[in-house]
This record gives sequence, structure tokens and C-alpha cells, in this order.
Amino acid sequence: MAKGRQDERWQFFGELLKERRETAKLSQTELGGLVFVSGAYIGLFEQGIRKPQLDVAERIDRVLQTGGIFERTVRDLINKSPYASYFHEVAELEVVATKICEFAPLVVPGLLQTREYTQAVTLAVHPFATEEYVEEKVSSRLDRARILKDTTRPEYWVILHEHVLLTPVGGPAVMAEALEHMATLVRARAALVTVLPRAVGAHAHMTGTLKLMEFADQPPTAYTETEFTGTLLDDPAVVKDAQRTYDLLRVATLSPAASLALIESAAEDFRRCAHTT
Repeated sequence: MAKGRQDERWQFFGELLKERRETAKLSQTELGGLVFVSGAYIGLFEQGIRKPQLDVAERIDRVLQTGGIFERTVRDLINKSPYASYFHEVAELEVVATKICEFAPLVVPGLLQTREYTQAVTLAVHPFATEEYVEEKVSSRLDRARILKDTTRPEYWVILHEHVLLTPVGGPAVMAEALEHMATLVRARAALVTVLPRAVGAHAHMTGTLKLMEFADQPPTAYTETEFTGTLLDDPAVVKDAQRTYDLLRVATLSPAASLALIESAAEDFRRCAHTT
């Protein structure tokens, strides 16, 4: 489904939610209390700015006695998304974020990946995938990365563990291109990338990726992901803890200049290796 068409469906969701809530004579705050979110979030749902998770849609159906229309709409939109069910809302939020901070312990973050790097990662996880499946994954990831080319692009901060620079995903040539692409984005000031050295040892976030997002008109969120699932977090206390964790990671990294030099040195090493094999 085209993105514009999905946006129309989410707008319809919000308009219908407002209509059913007002018919039930509930304020946004009252409905939010009944479905365990804030009234502000109900307002964001109604404006189509935020997309409710499936469990929230199910609770809205029960409270407003809609016969399951909101659950069915959310399921339909999730199923038509090119992203995993736990990631589709994150992809939507990236588009409207004013600032994105990521920690990547194992692979290059999706927003910085090249086509060949994404193909290699996808095939490593899905070795029997069809060409159509791989192309869908690659296209959706490259489409996400377009936000870094927009005039309204977010501030994009990335912390890479040094392991990311040393693992030859896709082989030396693919890895060299991926790191050269990253360095180009850094030099163009589309991203600020720092490296967490291996010598640091134990660090503040040892269990997968971490992404923080800030917005102009809504509270910040945090997202964590492991191999099989991801969790979007918006509880203010939890997000505050995640921000503190990111701060602890940041103070342990190399400087931006030293990090860029390390990225470019690793790219040169992979390029030399590719030429000699």
C-alpha cells in the first residue's frame, strides 16, 4: 500500500475515533484514563500524528463498544506495512521526529545502510527468502533513509560500537562501501556518528539497539530492539532512564573527529582487502 494511502487510513481512524468518543460523551482525558493512555495521546491519535498500538485499539473498541472496528483497522494497516509489526509505528515516528539518537552495537543502523549492506543483512536472517521479499526489505529501508536528505531532516546522532566497523557484512567490498557512505553522510553533516571503542568493555546498554526520538508537538519516545522483537516506550519515567543510558554511552565514545577517522580507516582496510581478493 502506498504511504499516502496509509496516511489517509490513519486520518480516517482518527476522525472516527473522535466521532465515537464524542458520541459517548467522553473527553479525551476520560477516554485516555479508561484505555490506560493519557488524554494527550488520544488527541494525537485523533489528529493522525500518533498511531495506536494494537492493544490500545482493542481497549478503545471495548470502551466505546464499536464491535472491533478500531482493532480491525490497526491490524489491516500493520499487515500492509513493509515493516515488522513491532516496528511500523517507529518508522512512522521517524518521519516527524526532530531528533533521533541511536545506539547500534552490532550492525550499521538502517538509516545509514547501503543497498548491498541491507541485502546482506536480510539474507543472513532469511537465507531462503525470495528475491521479491529481499527487494521489499531493501526498498523499505532505503525509503526510510530519505528523511536524512529532507530540508526538514532531524538531528541524527549515532553511537556505533567498534564491532560494527570490524564485521565484514556482505564481504570486504560491501563493507567498504557501507563505511564510505556513512563517512559521506557525516561530512555532509546529515549525521553525527561517534564510536564506542571495544576497550571500554562493559557499557551502559548491553542488550540490543536503543533509539530515542524527540518531536515538536508530542512527548519523546524510546525504542529498544533485540533479534526477534522490539518495544516502543513512551512512559516518561522509562524514557528518562533511556535518555540517561544514552548519555552514559555518549561520554564513553571517541570524539566525532576521532570517530570519523576510525570509520574512514576501516573503510580503507576493507577496500584494500577487496582489491587483493
